[in-house]
Amino acid sequence: MSIEQTAIKTTYFSIIGNICLALIKGLAGFFGNSYALIADAIESTTDIFSSILVLLGFKYAERPADENHPYGHGKIEPIITFLVVAFLVISATVIAYESIENIQTPHKVPKAWTLIVLGLIIVWKEISYRIVIKKSEETQSTSLKADAWHHRSDAMTSIMAFIGISIAVILGKGYETADDWAALMASGFILYNSYLILRPALGEIMDEQRYDDLLEDIRIKSLEVPGITGTEKCFIRKAGMKFHVDLHAMVDGNITVTEGHDIAHLLQDHLNTKIPNLEHVLIHIEPDHL
Repeated sequence: MSIEQTAIKTTYFSIIGNICLALIKGLAGFFGNSYALIADAIESTTDIFSSILVLLGFKYAERPADENHPYGHGKIEPIITFLVVAFLVISATVIAYESIENIQTPHKVPKAWTLIVLGLIIVWKEISYRIVIKKSEETQSTSLKADAWHHRSDAMTSIMAFIGISIAVILGKGYETADDWAALMASGFILYNSYLILRPALGEIMDEQRYDDLLEDIRIKSLEVPGITGTEKCFIRKAGMKFHVDLHAMVDGNITVTEGHDIAHLLQDHLNTKIPNLEHVLIHIEPDHL
């Protein structure tokens, strides 16, 4: 299975899971008098739409390079990540606003059984986070990583809701708003995670040089090619789940242009074979006067 197919399959997993959880949270929050659960349901609803955006982004990024997009369509992925972050910020704002409104409005204590629902949700969302974050590392996908953090932020809001409802249920009258304070704190956590998701996507769109492990791997594997005596400049750009590399490779300065050209092609093929996530590899030959 290709990395693109892996990413798409993982996104379907997120969409189905979020649809089920949004329904469970919404119903439990309504019948259990818990705004923290309703707030949780709101976030899961935005997660559904953001996961659909991620899926559409993957579908678009799969398109092959063409005349207008010689480097492919992978740059759509960080753009989709920006939209996912926008959904997170909107959901956090709505949750915060409604929490403040509910804190100021007298209401009933949440039902104790909502704690059981929340406990199961927390376990499921943490499992979902671990599954999706593992796939994001395998595919080097920033938008899949954003989707994974949706699961983690959902788990954290559920934990805060669990704490808030527990306080309201145990301490009873006078502590009804603990549930709402928990939802308000959850909105702050969502905003913080929004920044953590946005930062790498911004670096990707700006072609920030932040792939030190890959750079070192390229240098080591370049020396495996006969005729390559060393490497100089190495620039890496990320587009979707693929990397584009500009590499200055050193060869014996006394060989012919044709020989240097042949070695460059050998190096290009070698890197593409050994590092599957590489897309375009541009080799610039530098003379090494030994």
